[in-house]
Amino acid sequence: MTSKGFTDNSNNIETPNDINFTEKPLNSNKINSGRVDINVLKSKLEAEQGKEFRKNIFIFLFCLILLGSIGIYLSL
Repeated sequence: MTSKGFTDNSNNIETPNDINFTEKPLNSNKINSGRVDINVLKSKLEAEQGKEFRKNIFIFLFCLILLGSIGIYLSL
């Protein structure tokens, strides 16, 4: 009986030539449970309302300044 050492148990593992290419997983779609987080919806709504409020304030101040300047112009 002959016993073989570790030197005889060599496996040749080849590395791919194109290391920069990465394979994508087969199932790349994110599983969505169909539920919506109410806090996310609230934060989006508050952000949208904040933007609209700032726009309305800007329009109001512009009209107020315009009316004031027209009043000052006509009084002179």
